[in-house]
Amino acid sequence: MRTRKGAARHRAKKRLSRAVKGYWGAKSRLRRAAHEALRRAWRYSWVHRRTKKRDMRSLWITRISAATRSRGTSYSRFMAGLKSANVVLNRKVLSEIAISDPSDFDHIVQAAGSTESP
Repeated sequence: MRTRKGAARHRAKKRLSRAVKGYWGAKSRLRRAAHEALRRAWRYSWVHRRTKKRDMRSLWITRISAATRSRGTSYSRFMAGLKSANVVLNRKVLSEIAISDPSDFDHIVQAAGSTESP
């Protein structure tokens, strides 16, 4: 007697239908349409995970820029001053400090500005 794919096929169909639960129309019912929709969703999720990283970095830079401008300097001069002062803080941390603890951010801006040469 030859072996058949009954149980494995059933599991695969169940896995697919669970994954596309909530999709609209044929994408939640028909196997080929569901599989195509799922592959497309995986692709978009892969791309958007990377886009999210870009967006967050842009947000951090915008926040730091606003905080430094209110203290009388520009973002680029501030970052150059940090580099020359050997202050190693990433943009995410600088952004959080600028929001949550403005007095500490003032000290960081002063440290970055004191090494700046005219």
